Amino acid sequence: MFVLGAGAAHSGFNGGDILFQLITFLVLLALLRKYAFGPLMGVMKQREEHIANEIEQAEKHHQEAKKLAEEQRELMKKSRQEAQELIENARKLGEEQKEQIIAAARAEAERLKEAAKKEIEQEKEQAVAALRQQVASLSVLIASKVIEKELTEQDQAKLIQEYIQEVGEGR
Repeated sequence: MFVLGAGAAHSGFNGGDILFQLITFLVLLALLRKYAFGPLMGVMKQREEHIANEIEQAEKHHQEAKKLAEEQRELMKKSRQEAQELIENARKLGEEQKEQIIAAARAEAERLKEAAKKEIEQEKEQAVAALRQQVASLSVLIASKVIEKELTEQDQAKLIQEYIQEVGEGR
């Protein structure tokens, strides 16, 4: 049961309305494309280019930062090496100076020891010479008193020489 009403009589296929709506839709689509989508696409394109430029700049800055960080690491490495070399050189110099000071002190000690030996030897010789002189004087004095001038001067000198030789050998 199909009831046909007053509105149903006009509901047939109307090609003119469809064609009008289709033409209106196409005109509206063309207008939207020219005045709405065109500028909107231009803004979107600009925004895309701006973002791409920002990304590119960020990558450049990132690469520069990485490069600077690497340079800083190299400089730190060089600084550490230089500091280590300076420490090593200072240690070597200290060792060399220590050895020089020790060698100089040993040489000075040896020189003083030799000088002291020479001085002792000289004083010993002076003491022996003084002792010989005193012994000779005493010997002459004793001999003259014992013999009471019975010996000649030559005999006295000979006696003194013999006595000095005996004293010298006894040392």
